[in-house]
Amino acid sequence: MGPDTTSKSPPTLPADMEPELHSAETRYAPVTVIKPPGRWGALDLREVWRYRELLYFLVWRDLKVRYKQTVFGGAWAILQPLLTMVVFTIVFGRFINVPSDGVPYPVFSYTALLPWTLFAGGVARAGNSLIQDPNLLSKVYFPRLALPLAAVSSLLLDFCVAFVILLGLMFYYEIAPGPTALAVPGFLLLAYVATVGIGLWLSALNVKYRDINYVTPLLVQFWLFLTPVAYPVSLVPDEWQGVYSLNPMVGVVEGFRWALLGTSSLSVGVILTSSAAALILVVGGLLHFRRTESEFADVV
Repeated sequence: MGPDTTSKSPPTLPADMEPELHSAETRYAPVTVIKPPGRWGALDLREVWRYRELLYFLVWRDLKVRYKQTVFGGAWAILQPLLTMVVFTIVFGRFINVPSDGVPYPVFSYTALLPWTLFAGGVARAGNSLIQDPNLLSKVYFPRLALPLAAVSSLLLDFCVAFVILLGLMFYYEIAPGPTALAVPGFLLLAYVATVGIGLWLSALNVKYRDINYVTPLLVQFWLFLTPVAYPVSLVPDEWQGVYSLNPMVGVVEGFRWALLGTSSLSVGVILTSSAAALILVVGGLLHFRRTESEFADVV
C-alpha cells in the first residue's frame, strides 16, 4: 500500500485559549513610534561626530586648494596679518599716535590681528562654503554642517603659524608672557565659536540670497572698526562699554592682549557679555541652518 496522502487540517486551539495567544503576540511585538524632533533634538550634533573623518578630509582639501599653485604657499598665513600690522603701525601708530596701553604698537596691533584674521577669513570662507560645492550637496548625503565647520577649522593652522611670528615680536621687544598666557586657548575657542556662529548664518542665507557675497566683505570691514584691533578699548566711552561688548570679538581681542601682553585688568563683564553674544550667535545659527538644510540641494 502506498503512503497515506489524506490531507490533515492543522490542529486548532480551544476557543478559550485564542484571546490569550493574541494578547501575548501583542505584548511582545515590537512597536516603532515616530515623533518629530524637538527644537534641540533637530540639531543632531552627534551626526557631525559620526562624519568626523569626512570633516578631516574637507579641512585637508581646503588647505591644499588654498595654497595650490601659489608662489609663497603657506607663507600667506604669515604675510596677511604681518603686512596689515605694518600698515596699522604706520597709519595709527605713527601718524595718528593712537595709544597702545604702554606696549609697542607693532605687538599691540599684531596680537589683535591674530584672532581677527581668523574671524574675518572664517566668516568669508564659511559664507561661501555651500555654494562652492553644488554637486556635492545635490548628489551625496552628509551633514551639511561639515562644510562651514571645515571652512573655519582649516584656518586654525594658519593661526598657529602666525602665532610664531607674535612670539618672535614679543622676544624682540623683550615682552615675556606671564601665567595668564594659559588662558589663550579659551579666548581662541571664543573666537572660533563667534566665527562659526556668523558663518552658519551667512552660509545658509547665501544659498538662497546671493547678495550675501557682496554683503560679507562690507560686513567684515565694518566689523573691523567696531573691534579694538587698531585702538585700545579704553578709548570707548564708559556709557557705551556695555553695548560695545555685545561684539564677541571685543572680548576675544581684549582677552588676547590681557593674556599675552598684560596690558590691563580684564573686565569680567566684557568677557561675559561677549561670550553670551557668541553663544547666542552660534545657537541661533545652528537652528536656522538645520531648519533650512533640507532646501539646500534644491536651491543651490
